[in-house]
Formats: sequence, structure tokens, C-alpha cells
Amino acid sequence: QVQLVESGGGLVQAGGSLRLSCTAAGIIVGITDMDWYRQAPGKQRELIASIMSDGSTNYAESVKGRFTISRENGRNILYLQMDSLKPEDTAVYYCHTRRWSRDFWGQGTQVTVSS
Repeated sequence: QVQLVESGGGLVQAGGSLRLSCTAAGIIVGITDMDWYRQAPGKQRELIASIMSDGSTNYAESVKGRFTISRENGRNILYLQMDSLKPEDTAVYYCHTRRWSRDFWGQGTQVTVSS
């Protein structure tokens, strides 16, 4: 059983911050590659941040320097700290992992950034 549940989305003004959480069951986030994706209306789902089992991270250019992916291993939680938010960050945000050749997704959490 793999379950991913996002939380922390909401409405925020441009320039503000949000922290998204992804609680995980059935995997150990500290030894599992984890990702954050987002999908805006009419757009393809895009990969925005990844953290590897060795702790290394990667970011899409659109969020680099503003977003930080991290994990709290003891509580099995993946985070996405989002700072300096822009209206173009408005999207549904999903956490993701791939295990046993299967993709697992959370239900998504809506982030809306007003101008």
C-alpha cells in the first residue's frame, strides 16, 4: 500500500509563501526519490522539484531559487516550501514517487496566487 496525501495549499497574494506537505505511507521518504509536480489549467503536468534518496535536489528553472524541496525522515513527510509566489505558480500541486515500476500520486492540493 502506497498512499500520498498533500496538504497546505490555499489562496495567497503574490510575493507570499506557502508550505506544502506530503504525508506518505507505504514508502520511506528518506530512501525514496520523491517529486513535486504541478498542473495549471490547460497546461501539462510539469515536474518542478525532486529529491533523491541521497538527498540531492533538482528544480525546474521556473521555481529555482524560490521553492525548496525537503523531507522530514522521522515523520515520513515531504515538503515544498514556496516563497516569492507569482500568479503563474497557480496550479494543482501533486507529490509523486515511483515504486516497483508504478507511479503513485497524491490527490493534489490547489495553490492560487492572486495578483
